Amino acid sequence: MKLDVDVLRYLSKDDFRVLTAVEMGMRNHEIVPAELIDRIASLRHGGTYKVLKNLLKHKLLHHDSSKYDGFRLTYLGYDFLAIKTLVNRGVFSSVGRQIGVGKESDIFEVANEDGTVMAMKLHRLGRTSFRAVKTKRDYLKHRSSFSWLYLSRLAALKEFAFMKALQEHGFPVPNAVDCNRHCVIMSLVQGYPLVQVKQLQNTDTVFDKILGIIVRLAEHGLIHCDFNEFNIMIDDDEKITIIDFPQMVSVSHRNAEMYFDRDVNCIIKFFSKRFNLSFEADGSDSDSDSDAVKPRFSSIKKASGFLDKELSASGFSRKEQDDIEKFTEKIPGSDDDDDDEIEEDEGKDIQNFDSSCSLTKNDDEEQLKGGEDQETSVAVEEEEEGEGEGEEDGELEERLARQRRRLIQAARKSRNGSGSRNAYKDKGGKSSHNSKIHRQMTSNW
Repeated sequence: MKLDVDVLRYLSKDDFRVLTAVEMGMRNHEIVPAELIDRIASLRHGGTYKVLKNLLKHKLLHHDSSKYDGFRLTYLGYDFLAIKTLVNRGVFSSVGRQIGVGKESDIFEVANEDGTVMAMKLHRLGRTSFRAVKTKRDYLKHRSSFSWLYLSRLAALKEFAFMKALQEHGFPVPNAVDCNRHCVIMSLVQGYPLVQVKQLQNTDTVFDKILGIIVRLAEHGLIHCDFNEFNIMIDDDEKITIIDFPQMVSVSHRNAEMYFDRDVNCIIKFFSKRFNLSFEADGSDSDSDSDAVKPRFSSIKKASGFLDKELSASGFSRKEQDDIEKFTEKIPGSDDDDDDEIEEDEGKDIQNFDSSCSLTKNDDEEQLKGGEDQETSVAVEEEEEGEGEGEEDGELEERLARQRRRLIQAARKSRNGSGSRNAYKDKGGKSSHNSKIHRQMTSNW
């Protein structure tokens, strides 16, 4: 949808009040009913329906009656709310031409009262070319339902946070100015996308700078994940500037090495095709030489900071980072002490296991006399029967005989109990004759 800021001249306070009411209603409603909009806006002299009609005419709202009758914001209406807020803050005062179109954003020129030109990036997730954002980005985290406007707002907040942090650590990124809703204001980079450049004066130097930025990002705990010729700006002095940060992840992500290698391979492939940059040396194969030039993810030492922890980069939460640090702090301890503790624990466990499982001869006799743990005592006595002397064999036989008699008595009691229960169930029924026969059989048995 084309952004026509001329419409802003003809919108009144009531129009923006109704737009804000629809935005507030969309927090809990996919389609906001007109009655709810009227209650939230609470215009002095009424006329909410007239304002809604005017906003529909300018395509700032969309009327939907598929499920129930109501309204929802369009991206153009969301743009106007963000622009109005930033203008009131004094961030900029005019909007110029469109300078970029991406699969998930539009970029415009804006200027403040001093004439300083800046860039305004409007995130527009949900386009046909990029509707798999729910699986490709982690904006939703644990949420199941979502709105494209809400996802665009999360993407803008994330990009602004990353840009601000990278700027503070000296990375070649645009200066982050302000952010509101799905709109990010940044300094305008005086340069061209690398994809539009056909020739370079110092190709090797530019290539080394770009790979150095990838390595430095990884040292700070971040991976760009979309490091290609479209997101690299270069000026006439061959100064490099990196853009587009919503998809950055932590080096602790489970696929961090794959993302790192993909960024490196993308740069190597582009320079080899566009600028015929050769990685051959001493007549060896190009593949082996490119592998020698290529930085390795495993060789990077994270010693420059913890931006992934500070910003909670996607794919790795703060809690997981703290747990990993606690685990790694425990490992570098003295190995001897740990081994001694482990041996002591294992010895205690073995002693406890032996004391609980092994039965002495005296314990077996007491268990047999008390009638407890009958099956265990029988098994132990049967094992000791072949190992004991002749006198002990006689005693064991007597004990076994007494044990068998106890078991038979217990079985008879259980049968008698079951017979009495059956007799109680059959009392007064058609099978009373059968229950009498059953009682006679059990008594005779």
